[in-house]
Amino acid sequence: MLGRYLKAQLTVLLFGGLVGPIFLIVYFALGTMARPYLNWMFWVGLLVTAADVLAALWLTNAGTKAAARHSELAQRGVLVLAQITGISDTSWFVNDQQMIKVNLHFDVPGYPGFDAQETMASSPVRMQILNAHKLVALVEPGTERYEIDWDASALIAGVVPAQFTLAEDNKTYDLRGQAGPLMEIMQILRANNIALNGAIDIRSNPVVRQQVMDVVRRAAGSPAAQTPPPASAPPPMPQPYLPQMPTVTTAQRLQELETLRATGTITEGEYTAKRQQILSDL
Repeated sequence: MLGRYLKAQLTVLLFGGLVGPIFLIVYFALGTMARPYLNWMFWVGLLVTAADVLAALWLTNAGTKAAARHSELAQRGVLVLAQITGISDTSWFVNDQQMIKVNLHFDVPGYPGFDAQETMASSPVRMQILNAHKLVALVEPGTERYEIDWDASALIAGVVPAQFTLAEDNKTYDLRGQAGPLMEIMQILRANNIALNGAIDIRSNPVVRQQVMDVVRRAAGSPAAQTPPPASAPPPMPQPYLPQMPTVTTAQRLQELETLRATGTITEGEYTAKRQQILSDL
């Protein structure tokens, strides 16, 4: 708990919260002669420092609750393949990445299915995963609580290789993008408390190793894995979703530029140059 709080406090200080302690240090360092002129610095520094502490406590509490939810879900959840039923873009950005809304449908064996919506940034890697129209998630049976496993989803989508080396066969099999066999393997690993984290060595567990080998060999020998030439033209693949960039008018660009200058984000020279560039594009 203390370590989590210290990390949260350091994060708050690095993102602007350091101003408060600096004001207090300067106020007390300048001595009694200067203090009558710097009372504002004392009170501002005290207020900002108190806000830093409260923000760090809030982050610590939120992080503790999230960790508890993750731990509970990891113990009681089941691994399912969620279907992406729709993707829509929004008009707001975070770190120059457009935020999108992803509609999901979950089918949990033995329980009613349910729908959910996630809002996330449309990073290039994440869009590759989403364009496979499937996500791997941990779902708590009987509830609508879930957590997306992005590493496992990348395997299902074929974004990262899914290679299995079998010494008996003297071969390396690549099941990249084969959702069925990969889900079966991940469920075997989960049932035996083996984390899916990068390269996995299961040679020390002969039972699990044999189960995984059986799935790999069956998938590698399946018609889907051998990919014979089709007798007829294959059905068209769904078009990958690309977030649409909203149209920005010249007036909006000028208004944003005025805001940047007013907040001191850019200098007067940068403002003038950028304004000339916007007007020249007309």
